[in-house]
Amino acid sequence: MEFAFPEYNLRLMAPEIFLFLWALLIIAYDVLTKRKSETTAGYLALAGLMITGLILGFTGTGHGFGNMFVSDTAAKFFKIIFLGSAFMAIGSSFGIMREKIVNHRGEFYGLILFSTVGMMFLSSSNELLSLYIGLELTTIPLFVLAAFFKDDKLSVEAGIKYFIVGAFSSALLLYGISFLYGLSGTTDLVQMKINIAITHLTFQNIGVILILAIVLVVAGIGFKLSLPPFHQWVPDVYQGSPTPVAAFLSVGSKAAGLIAFAKIFVNGLFAFHHPDMAPNDWGRLVALLAVAAMILGNTVAIRQTNIKRMLGYSSIAQVGYIMIGIVAMNALGMAAMGFYIFAYMFANMGAFAAVAIVEDKTGSCEISTYSGLARTSPLLSATFAVFLLSLAGIPPLAGFMAKFYIFAAGIQAAQHDPGLYWMYWLVGIALLTTVFAIYYYANIIKQMYFAKEPSPHKVTYNFPALTVLLIGLAGLFVFGIYPEPVLHFASGIASSFGIIP
Repeated sequence: MEFAFPEYNLRLMAPEIFLFLWALLIIAYDVLTKRKSETTAGYLALAGLMITGLILGFTGTGHGFGNMFVSDTAAKFFKIIFLGSAFMAIGSSFGIMREKIVNHRGEFYGLILFSTVGMMFLSSSNELLSLYIGLELTTIPLFVLAAFFKDDKLSVEAGIKYFIVGAFSSALLLYGISFLYGLSGTTDLVQMKINIAITHLTFQNIGVILILAIVLVVAGIGFKLSLPPFHQWVPDVYQGSPTPVAAFLSVGSKAAGLIAFAKIFVNGLFAFHHPDMAPNDWGRLVALLAVAAMILGNTVAIRQTNIKRMLGYSSIAQVGYIMIGIVAMNALGMAAMGFYIFAYMFANMGAFAAVAIVEDKTGSCEISTYSGLARTSPLLSATFAVFLLSLAGIPPLAGFMAKFYIFAAGIQAAQHDPGLYWMYWLVGIALLTTVFAIYYYANIIKQMYFAKEPSPHKVTYNFPALTVLLIGLAGLFVFGIYPEPVLHFASGIASSFGIIP
């Protein structure tokens, strides 16, 4: 029998290859120029991300490396989110380069780009081991970035905690993947879906192993997504990490976890979502975790005095809302999931950019620092208020449309399938916890606008940070009023996972 090499189709990997080489170039440039420029490495990183986006636009669809690498609608959609979140994180980091990061600017930007490459590779992975490798390439640079302020105890603590939790979650995920391979005899996600279904119909006795595999994989990815009870690392890591890194964690890393979760469960374990497959179903388990995320994230956020910790708990709640779209397992749910993380990128990256600007000026991340800020820095206060209102789901911003479509997907699933009647309860809890969220978002707006005394601080902007704020504002208003283009693009995610509209 003749051996045939797989068709590699390296052109499909052109964006990842280019961005990887560009990251190496930035690090080399910073070293060779003896780190004299404060801004050149950052501008090079921004330029590399824009060029990568252009290359992605000209990259076609298809499969490479056999069937391990796929370029389809879902992969391209999430790659846009990864590139956008990296762009906004780097744009908001120029302030910390002046004093806090003097000798390792190239490494800082290079690590963000390396992590972005891992996210992009992950979104195109069509096989369990390459998916795991992409997830590790995503998280390993983030371990270093979280502890980048090596003279700051909180930053070092954040890096160590994130490393320990990340290593443990990776071990759980890999252990779960080994069980899935044992059940299916393959690491190809599409073939795994077929083989496990056949094995279940043939033997009717794979329940214990399949349940164990589901629990391990949910736990492994649940750490990345910060779903309770795997969320404990979030507040400390967000507080201790450099603010742009915390922003990147809150959007880019979560989007990577979402696409990994969707590939394994929506694609590979499609047949075991419905309650009819109990006790082997994963839908109700994930729904319970989503409820825990919404309740815990929103209630604990109310008590926070540090704004980065508050946004950390907020991100836990936001993941709970997003999981409604995945649990719905319909075309609207997958499109809503994509639109939600897209809108969340503008709101959360913008909010963290505002926090970074205030932190650069005041050196504090306490919520009390924002007292009276509207009188001395009206532009920043207005933009920050818009970002917070979008996170709360207030119209006409994109965050409102995102929640609307997510909730509509859950109700649609309950209406069309009597076995999913409990989705009504899930959406009801989501609506109730949204009211809780309005309280702590509005509290910051109250501090800025209704304090008796004006703030002693007047913030100044560098051009990249101001650009990030304006991009965030434009995205929230444009896609809040006219969401159809993004929804149309995101609707292709369902077909990528074999869900028929």
